[in-house]
Amino acid sequence: MSRAFVKESDDDAVAGELPERPLPAHANYVTPQGLEQLQTRVRELQEQHEQLSPLAKDDSESKRKLREVERDQRYFNAQLDRATVVDPAGQPRDGVHFGATVEIADEDGTRHVFSIVGDDEADVTAGRISWASPLAEAMIGARIGDIVKWRRPAGDAEVEIVKIRYP
Repeated sequence: MSRAFVKESDDDAVAGELPERPLPAHANYVTPQGLEQLQTRVRELQEQHEQLSPLAKDDSESKRKLREVERDQRYFNAQLDRATVVDPAGQPRDGVHFGATVEIADEDGTRHVFSIVGDDEADVTAGRISWASPLAEAMIGARIGDIVKWRRPAGDAEVEIVKIRYP
């Protein structure tokens, strides 16, 4: 009989392994706020684990959620262990470095503002980009007035560094 017509047990359905969240190969630089975010996330995941553990013995959905929480715990604990705090207040003010908030002008003259932060802090919609992103890599080391080449999948673009601020 074809396996297509055999009902799998609930235990079989939840037995599949989740893929691990990959750890970046580069350093895990974080701002002081990023470190707090990592610590908070680790605490939240521990609380979720404690809540789900007793339920997972009898409930396949709780078992699935528990595996997700355990995977995320491994990732965030590793990121916390690897974290190197870089305080933006201590960065040199003469150029773009980790923690800077940078205003750029694109080729049309449209201005955009981005803060350069750690991987787990990045949120493009909030204007926070990872220090390892192509745009941040292009800007790091630049000074006001410099034009840098931003290598991107849609094609290279040149942007001008208009303003650099640090907290």
